[in-house]
Parts: sequence; structure tokens; C-alpha cells
Amino acid sequence: MTLAIVLAAGAPAAGLPTGAGETLADRLAAQWRRAGADEVRAAANLEELAALVGAATGPVIVSGADLVAHTAVLKHLATSPVGPTVALVLTDPPAPGRTAVREERGQVVEAAPELADATGVFGGALRVGVEDLPALAAAARAAAARPVTGPAVDGLFAALTALGTLTFAHRVRLLVAHRVGDAAGLHAAEAALAGVNEDKAELRLSVKERDDFFTTYFVSTWSPYVTKAAARIGLGPTAVTMLSVLFAVAAAVLFGVGGRPALVSGAVLLYLGFVLDCVDGQLARYTRHFSAWGGWLDTMADRAKEYVVYAGLGYGATHAGFRYGWALAIAAMTLQTVRHMTDTWYGVLHDEAARRPKTAVGGGGGGIGDRLNAASTRVQADTGSVSYWLKRTVVFPIGERWALIALTVALFNPLVSLVAVLVWGTLAFAYTGALRTLRARWMWVPVLDTVDATLHRDDGPLAARLPVVRPMGPLTLAVLAALGPAALLVAALLTDDGGLRWWVPAALLVLLVGGLGAGAAHNGPLDWLVPAALRAGEYLFAIAVGVVGGAPAWLVFGYVLVLTLHHYDLTARLEKRQAAPPLHRWTLGWEGRSVLLALAAIAGIVSIGLATLGTYLLVGFVASVVLAWVVLPARAARMTAVPVGGGSPG
Repeated sequence: MTLAIVLAAGAPAAGLPTGAGETLADRLAAQWRRAGADEVRAAANLEELAALVGAATGPVIVSGADLVAHTAVLKHLATSPVGPTVALVLTDPPAPGRTAVREERGQVVEAAPELADATGVFGGALRVGVEDLPALAAAARAAAARPVTGPAVDGLFAALTALGTLTFAHRVRLLVAHRVGDAAGLHAAEAALAGVNEDKAELRLSVKERDDFFTTYFVSTWSPYVTKAAARIGLGPTAVTMLSVLFAVAAAVLFGVGGRPALVSGAVLLYLGFVLDCVDGQLARYTRHFSAWGGWLDTMADRAKEYVVYAGLGYGATHAGFRYGWALAIAAMTLQTVRHMTDTWYGVLHDEAARRPKTAVGGGGGGIGDRLNAASTRVQADTGSVSYWLKRTVVFPIGERWALIALTVALFNPLVSLVAVLVWGTLAFAYTGALRTLRARWMWVPVLDTVDATLHRDDGPLAARLPVVRPMGPLTLAVLAALGPAALLVAALLTDDGGLRWWVPAALLVLLVGGLGAGAAHNGPLDWLVPAALRAGEYLFAIAVGVVGGAPAWLVFGYVLVLTLHHYDLTARLEKRQAAPPLHRWTLGWEGRSVLLALAAIAGIVSIGLATLGTYLLVGFVASVVLAWVVLPARAARMTAVPVGGGSPG
């Protein structure tokens, strides 16, 4: 249950009459109810607010009584999916007693009455997640003990930020929100509200503020009309996601069939599927239907769709007579997955660095990393410039990948499409890897020390029992581990010697070197790369074993695809702040799975080993999904339900 508290202390405008005749405070209370608050209470001072917060069992919304805003602004704040605690941030000029805000990467990193490098001002409203309610109550008591120099809600927010609470910034675009101090300000703000069509603005706001070049100019120019139509007929974001999956699967089938009509038709379906992929997010933002399940499903569906398309291209290239069609598809999937692993962890690194004072980041101070960081910030701020679009395009985002696939397969064939994806993907990986490495050394943030490193390394029971080699560091060990499988794969591709299967144990021993760093501290400036390095090592080993054992290429592709689903599940849960998969301990770990494949290679049953282990992991993945998103939530709901007429839950 969401509680909204309107705090009138220090806000003389609270009792001003609005154009409808009600006071500003009363109108705000009514707006919060329309925005989704289950209960709205008024607090005369911070002591009353602390008492209300102490009794709350769900998220709490706090707003000053001087805020004039569209109801949609309040609803967007109340339903924002970026994090549990979110504050409204405005671009209004600072006023006496108001709190200035400095934010980085959407996070409020500092809030005080005066800030030399402020990026905005506190908008007088914030939503606080359940886990942060004790901090909110403590901030209220701390602010109440200080002299009041302005609206009490500003002192509360400054105190909450000073306690180190992770707060995300919610900016207002297209709609209107202002804080007022007198009747003239109230009249001007109401006039501004009346000048904006709220529904049209919300539809435009459903489109991401910053997206990639292809998406911005070839999708988002017309996808809002599809979003509006989907909302009118009652389609939800999940239904649209499923439709986009069907379009991608149909495109993959046509790519496999071959022939110019089929390839062109597949390219059109792929484009339309990508449009729907954008629409599901736009629909969620337009209807404010967010959920952890929807976010997780969208992430997983994006990757599954892309890799199914790679499978269609691989089959199509092979069917057209190219011997290594499936090999290129496997390479494209492996490269893209390892890239995504680095993208995820670099994002975590950057978010963590934004929360830390720069003086505490690293011992080198400045240097090329500092200059690169400053240059990147300047380019990102220059929205719409040539350098801005080049930076966003060169990294080969999903819109550009799907556009490249659609164009090359329609104009040429699946082989050209796969080669183009691999070439651009490799160049993008080299570019981002080099720049991020330099910037990460400057930031020097040990992000893997802030999470369960064992979980995100995907270690199994064997890695936990291996000795720890600390001097080399976990990243060095993980990179070395990948070299053995890489060497075996190269040898297997260059020779048809059946005796190579006896080299599999040697490659396995090199791979297990990665486990020697499992128990070491992951606090180096580049240790955020450890999960990606371990993924590369495991995938290369599985592919090498498949080649050595003569397994069908499509079976190798299928096994690696199942591994990617397992690993994307981990990163999607990290991004959505979800717990580990319920059946994670049954996945055996990267080293356990590799040992089983090595035994299958020695026994000469690689195909059986890949099929059996892949099926086991797929069944475990599906069971884990059902448990995490259906069974366990239903059980928790039954346990917390209050039975009619009192009594204890049955």
C-alpha cells in the first residue's frame, strides 16, 4: 500500500486557493489519489511525518504543499521503475530555502541549499522505497532538530541525501511542474498547466529521451501511433513483447528458407518486430504498467530474438552451400554475449563511481581516463550533434544491429549478413573495450566487491574448493583460463586429427585456472571484466569440445544458446535488483559444466553430452523462471494475506 504525505510546514502557498476554489494542499492530496496513492495524509510538521513513516508498510510519497504540477507528473514519479527511491528534480531557478541538486547518471549524488555545480533543484516531491523508510524517518527527525529556513520538505530531502540514501532523479519533460510561493506564482503555474495537452505529452514521453540513431529516426517517428492503438485495444506490454518474438521467429524461418522473396520478407518482418520491441517499452511508459517480471522478460526476449535470428542466418548460409554458416552464427552469438556482459558490468561500475567522491576514486588522479571521461560527458551533452550520433552508432547498439541484418540479408544473403555483424561487432568491442579500460582505471571502483561475486562469476562447487592464488588477481587468471580453450579451438579448426580429444583435458586444466581466483578479493580497477572473461572461456571450451567431438554445428549453437539464457538471467536480475535464480545451485557452475563436457569428449560421446547437459540446463532454467515469477510470489501472497474475520493465515 502506497502512502502519500503532504507536508505543509514552511510552505506558505499551501492555503492559497486554486482556480477551482480548493486550496493548493487539498488539490495536491486529490492529485496523489488519482496518481495511485492508496492513502493520503497531511503532516503539519516533520515530527508528524516521522510518526507516519514509522507506521508505514509500503512505499511512502512525500511532497511539499507548494507544488503545482500535472497529475501525470505525480503519477510518473509514483510509478517510476528506475529505483525504489526517486526524487522530482526541476530546472527552475534556485530560490531561498530550496534545495539544489547535483546528479550523475540519473542519481542524486548531492543535495544542499547551495551547490556550485548544481544540475537542478529539488521539485518538492519524492517517493521512498520500503527499505529506505528507516532512513526517511531518521532524516525527518534530523531535519526537525535544525532551524527551519524554508520548506520543511527541502530540509528533509537534504538530510535524506546526507545519510547516503541512493536516490534517483526524475526529470520533467513536456509536462509542467513548478513550486510556488505566492498567488502570482500559482496563477502563472496554472496557466502553464492549461497550455499543455496532458495525454499528447504522455504519448510523446513514452519514447525514450535518448535512443540510438536508427531507433530515433526510423522507428520512434511513428511507433507512438502503434503504442496508442495498442493501449486502446487493451494490449499490455507483455503481449506486445510476445508479438515481437513471433515476428523475429518468422523472420528467422524465412532467412533459413532462402530465396530473394523470402529474404526480403524476412527483413521486413525483422524490422516490424523491432518496432514492436520498441512499442512494448513505450506502452509500459504510456500506461505506467511496470513490473519486475516485465522488465526481466523484455531483456530476455531481446536476446532470445536476436539469437534465433542468428540461427536462421546460420542455417540459411549453410543451406546455400557455405560450409561454415553455423560457425559464423555461433561466433556472432558468442561475441555479442561477451560484449553484453562487459556492457552490464561497466554500467554497474559507472553507477557506483557516480556515487563516490572523485577524490576517493583511485590513486592516480586525472590522466587520460579523466580526460576521456570529460570528453564523453561533453559529447553526451551535445545532443543531436555529429559527434553525439557517431558515438552512439559506433558501439553497434541493437537498433543498428537489426537494421544491418535486415539490409544486408535483403540486398545480399545470410552469409554477408553474418560477416557484417561479426566485423562491426568486433570493431565496436575493441573500441569500447579500450576506452572503458582507460576510464575504469581512472574511476577505480571495485564493483564486484559490492555484490555476490560467486553468483555473478557463476562459480560452482568445484571452484569453491580450489586453492586461491591472490598475487595474479582474478582477472588475469580468468583471461589465462580462456587461452587454453581458444588454443584447442584453433587447433581443431585447422586440423582433422581425431587425437585432439586427448588434448581436451589439458584445455580443461587451463580453463580451471580461472577458478583459482574465486576466493580472492575482486577489487581491482578492471575486475568488472571477470564475468565476461569467464563467459568467454566457458563458451570457447564448449565450442572446442563440439568441434573436436564432431558434434553437429546446430547442436553446438543450441548448447551455447542455453548457456547464454542462463547468464542473461543473472545479469537481468542484477539490473532489475532481483534475487538469484531459485535453482541456481543446480546449474553446476561454469567449471562443473566444463568438466562434464570434457568427460563426454574423452568417452567419445560429445553429441550426447551436449544434448543431455543442454536439455538439463534448459529444463532447470524454465523451472527456475516458473518458481521465481509464479510459484514463489503466489506463495508469498498467500502467506501475507489477511484472512476475513481475523484469525491466523491458513
